[in-house]
This record gives sequence, C-alpha cells and structure tokens, in this order.
Amino acid sequence: MIPQWKIYPRSQGHSTVYLQNVVTDPSITVGEYTTYDDFVHDPRDFQKNNVLYHYPMNHERLMIGKFCSIACGAKFIFNSANHALGSLSTYPFPIFFEEWGLPVEDIPQAWDNKGDIVVGNDVWIGYEAVILAGVTIGDGAVIGARALVTRDVPPYAVVGGVPANIIRKRFNDRTVERLSALGWWDWPPERIAANLKAIQSGDLEGLK
Repeated sequence: MIPQWKIYPRSQGHSTVYLQNVVTDPSITVGEYTTYDDFVHDPRDFQKNNVLYHYPMNHERLMIGKFCSIACGAKFIFNSANHALGSLSTYPFPIFFEEWGLPVEDIPQAWDNKGDIVVGNDVWIGYEAVILAGVTIGDGAVIGARALVTRDVPPYAVVGGVPANIIRKRFNDRTVERLSALGWWDWPPERIAANLKAIQSGDLEGLK
C-alpha cells in the first residue's frame, strides 16, 4: 500500500503524481498506484482541472481503478455539462431559477443525467482524451490521445477517434478472460514485483 504522504513516484521530477494521494473529494475514488502526469499544470490540481461539471447536487461519482496511467490534459466531463434534450429548448432555465421564479431544487432538471464515470484497472488514458458521464471503461483498455469517449469501452480494447471507436483488441478473447480472472492488480506488491518480468514481457504462462 502506498503511504498517504507519498505524492511523487519519481525522484527525477514532479510532473507525475500518485492520484490517490492528491484527490480529496469523497465522490472521487482512485486505486493504488494509479498515476496522473501533467507537464502544463500542477498535477496535484487534477481534481480542479480535469474533473469538470462535477457538482455535489448530482450525487455522481468518478471511480478509477488501480495501476491506471492518465496522461496530461485528460478530462472527465460530468452531467452538468449536458442540456436536457427532451425539452423543447436546450436553454437551461432551471439554472437561472431566480430569473424565472423556479424552485432551486429543480436545478438538476436543466441537464440529462447519464450517471457515474467508472474506469477499470490497468487502463491507459492518452493525452487530452475526454471521457463523458455514464461511461464505463473496462480493465486493461487503452484510450487514444484526444479521443472522445461517449460509450462503454470493453476490457482490453484500444479505442480512438471522435467519437471513440474500437481500433483493435489487445489480446484474443481467451487471454482477456484469463487476465480478467487473474486480476494481478489485486496481488500484494511483493507478488507483483516477483512477476514483473513476466508481466512486462507479456508472458502469461510465466506468472506465478
């Protein structure tokens, strides 16, 4: 387990942080060893700069798993960025409740609520990718640079584009099933360290 005081995983620079140790919002949960790198802004400001339109009144959550790698500028855009498409107008009247004499508790009616954002384990999110509300990203997936993710991503899929589509699968279905069952990210650090050679070389049979 990473000590709560450890923010930077590399002594060579401070552009990368252990995200778990810089997020304070209780509606954002991040697994161990997940990192965020930012060469433009202070990476400790991830919560402010990268999790957008995320307001308490919606009771929505951002859940990110273990061992994820999140590149500079990746954004997680929540429900308050939406407008209600079922209305005759997309103008957000409930937000301006004082102007229109509407109940303040009706503010969430100004947008369509699509739910939480869930990111699995061992996910790589590329430079300036955008993840929209309601999306679930499976374990081991790769999100290409500047991709716009509007729908769920299967485990170990590589996606890219606007909107993001599956480019390819990282492994065949049998291997994906075995990796999912294995769940190496839940192993104790000592076991992971002992298996790093097999993990890095793609040697599934060499894991022990």
